[in-house]
Amino acid sequence: MTQPATRAGRAEQQATRASRAWDVLGGVLDPEVPALSVRDLGIVRDVIDHGDELEVVLTPTYSGCPATEVIEQSCLAAINAEGLGPVRATLQRSPAWTTDWITQEGRRKLNDYGIAPPGPAMPEAEQPIRVFGRRREPDVACPRCASLHTEKLAAFSSTACKAMYRCLSCREPFEHFKPI
Repeated sequence: MTQPATRAGRAEQQATRASRAWDVLGGVLDPEVPALSVRDLGIVRDVIDHGDELEVVLTPTYSGCPATEVIEQSCLAAINAEGLGPVRATLQRSPAWTTDWITQEGRRKLNDYGIAPPGPAMPEAEQPIRVFGRRREPDVACPRCASLHTEKLAAFSSTACKAMYRCLSCREPFEHFKPI
């Protein structure tokens, strides 16, 4: 006869299952920036083992993000493929996602992919007051040559979360992931 699982044993199993799910989610790539996983982007907020099912808590990068449904389905499919299901996803929109949630590894991967990573998001209370004109944007380093001698070409690029820049040193165009 098998001994019933102790409370400590169940807690350990749940922690292991959730930990394995976190590892799996580290391999689910973002459909718009396939150099990063959804973990790298900070979209995965939590993995909770409820005993009978896992819950993956996701925060979309913005409420109208067209990739939200694809990300959700990819996360569920990856966890089920590893035999960790059943699993459900919960979308948590508050607090709102910020680029500050991108991991250091994610920032490195962005740069290696040719996209300048975002600087820290500046809280609204700390933004300089403008009387006339635009406030000066921080310098953006070229992901190819690291030069700060760059210029913004367009406020939007392939996605709303990126702007188009050009390096005036190496002359290469590049995208910049905007701090939000």
